[in-house]
Amino acid sequence: MSSVRVGVLTGGGDCPGLNAVIRAIVRKGETVYGDEIVGFLDAWDGVLERRTMPLDVRSLRGMLPRGGTLLGTKRGSPFDLPDGPDRVQQTFGELGLDALIVVGGNGSLTVACRLHDQLDLPIVGVPKTIDNDILGTEVTFGFHTAVQIATDAIDRLHTTAESHDRVMVVEVMGRHAGWIATYAGIAGGATVILVPELPFDIDEVCTILQHRHRRGRYASIVVVAEGAEPREETMDRLERPLDRYGHRKLGGIAQVIAPAIEERTGFDTRVVALGHVQRGGTPNAYDRVLSTRYGLAAIDAVHEKAWGEMVVYREMRIERAPLRLALGRTRTLDLAMYEDVASIFFG
Repeated sequence: MSSVRVGVLTGGGDCPGLNAVIRAIVRKGETVYGDEIVGFLDAWDGVLERRTMPLDVRSLRGMLPRGGTLLGTKRGSPFDLPDGPDRVQQTFGELGLDALIVVGGNGSLTVACRLHDQLDLPIVGVPKTIDNDILGTEVTFGFHTAVQIATDAIDRLHTTAESHDRVMVVEVMGRHAGWIATYAGIAGGATVILVPELPFDIDEVCTILQHRHRRGRYASIVVVAEGAEPREETMDRLERPLDRYGHRKLGGIAQVIAPAIEERTGFDTRVVALGHVQRGGTPNAYDRVLSTRYGLAAIDAVHEKAWGEMVVYREMRIERAPLRLALGRTRTLDLAMYEDVASIFFG
């Protein structure tokens, strides 16, 4: 099979396992297919500005357990600029690229899909997000590491909550989907879990906490996804300004919930916002293996000219699905997991 020149970029937020994906693409691309791999620095900015670095097996040594991305990453899109798509096409020509592998979340994959559809560019996608909210795949790499980090934090918070008879409100990531909150809440034995898919009633939350205290359990953990919202007319909604990309700035919902709990119950309540610690650090074993499988499948897709498709995980196999599945859509939490499993342990 003839060798090709392949570009790789990582877009959106960083995520445990990105370097493992790049490493797998390079290993199979170089040693099996004889490919030349080029990395674009800082996501689409690198494509527009032709800022690259060579990627080979030697340069990727030791990258499997390393968090973040050696290529750097940013948010943004070529479509933000009038001539952005044309500049991407020019980059393909000037650098002699035969294909581009885009490793990213909903935003990056949406851009990849539009570039393929509008300009017929040879692009393959790899779904990436700790939020686990990309349609078409059952799981994204980085998710299980984020859940483990959140679970470890909850485990530690149990003991300090018990020492002081406190309620701890733990805020985790999850803009539109409550996968991290639900899985970490179940694994960590949370008293209540609040997710974006189901607006909450603060009085119902307080009733659960009060019932628990009446049974002699004076410490509670409330896990809340950053995108969770109160039910209308139950409490004031948190004002969320937009960032420069038009996304709501999240974070801070725990700061609203905690004083509301303390005011209604009289229980000493504290806030712990895990924030970006969920993104950082080394990927766990599961995500290292999943990332490796994604990377190998991505370079295979290039050689099979599966343009406009992304590699996905389904029923323990790596398959392919159209990039358009991710176009402006979100894979929300499986409510059966919340209602049939998590909620049984509330209180």
